[in-house]
Amino acid sequence: MNGDAEVFALSGGDTLFRVRVQPKASRNALVAGEEGRVRVALTAPPVEGAANEALVKYVAGLLGIPRRRVTLESGAQSREKVLRLAGLSPAEVARLLGVEQPKQG
Repeated sequence: MNGDAEVFALSGGDTLFRVRVQPKASRNALVAGEEGRVRVALTAPPVEGAANEALVKYVAGLLGIPRRRVTLESGAQSREKVLRLAGLSPAEVARLLGVEQPKQG
């Protein structure tokens, strides 16, 4: 994925989805932020992969897809993460999550 502001990218038949994670939040929530960025607040702590696993499960639940179709592509040790969403287009992901997909220039 190129550029800091790019939230969705197509990779083969999958979508790469860039998020910023806030662990140890009071509740799980997905928030569309400024400039189209997406933040995911999670109750799980950032210890031993707990927040990463919680992120995968939470996003799969929001999208209504099996957990096995959501994988952590990069950012295991960072708050900035990229998820691979198997078999979904960026437009489908944006619609299902209720976030605006940036216009392609």
